[in-house]
Amino acid sequence: GVEKLIGVEVPLRAQVIRTMLLEINRIISHIFFLGVHGMDVGALSIFLYCFVEREYGLDLMEDYCGARLTHNAIRIGGVPLDLPNGFLESVEKFTQSVPKTLDLVQGLLDKNRIWRIRLEGVGQVSQDFIKQWGLSGIMARGSGIKWDIRKHNPYELYPQLDFEVPIANEGDCYARYQLYIEEIYQSLKILKQLITLYPSTPPEIMAKDARYLSAPKEDIMTQNYSLMQHFVLVTQGMRPPVGEVYVPTESPKGELGFFIASLGGTSPHRLKIRTPSFHHTGALQELLVGHYLADIPTIIGSTNIVFGEVDR
Repeated sequence: GVEKLIGVEVPLRAQVIRTMLLEINRIISHIFFLGVHGMDVGALSIFLYCFVEREYGLDLMEDYCGARLTHNAIRIGGVPLDLPNGFLESVEKFTQSVPKTLDLVQGLLDKNRIWRIRLEGVGQVSQDFIKQWGLSGIMARGSGIKWDIRKHNPYELYPQLDFEVPIANEGDCYARYQLYIEEIYQSLKILKQLITLYPSTPPEIMAKDARYLSAPKEDIMTQNYSLMQHFVLVTQGMRPPVGEVYVPTESPKGELGFFIASLGGTSPHRLKIRTPSFHHTGALQELLVGHYLADIPTIIGSTNIVFGEVDR
């Protein structure tokens, strides 16, 4: 959102790295959903299989930015680091191991009559309900609405990548479960394309604009002007032009959007964060009506809410 406001162009290699990290994060999130959702409904083995794969994904995040759970690897104007040695090989291994875990999950669940009884026809949502409550992500695609911001309002490198937007028409918990699995396969497809693309990109990983962005750390440590410019940005903050922007992204749970209003000062005049879980939680007051108490964990689980996005 800030990049759109200040009009900076992110280097190609930084876009490749960002998109790669975003899709690794999507796989981590989706496979976490499968494991926890399985446990909510009573399939404990699924939880164990999925968490093993999730750990491999978190290893990749830790290799890049040093953190496992609070990974933050994107900066205004690019990324802080290039990929470490051996990272692409590790991602390649990850793309080979995830399908094996998904085969285990589908082999245990897809034709399991208890699983299907607990999910099929449960938590059904219509397209009208989706639109009334502003539901997004797999909640919308599970009811036949083919809307994925990566395709329909693209950002980063998504316009150049070949992937599908899977949808289902049943609108129930089982349809959403199947979409989570299919979307992981699509993310793996994206990662393989990015692995091939990365070596041919120029080495720049940060945009250059002294008004808004600090110089590379090496320049800050060796050049007086870069050090002074960095000092001014850190102590006073950047001053974006006057204007308003709203930038939505397709997070694993749905539409995550940021509205920023600038009056030209160092702090935004208004900042509004649109989180998918907030909308999905609100819809539960109508979505749960008429179901059994035993269906509640199934339905809440299939909305894939995280309360860090809900709390205001």
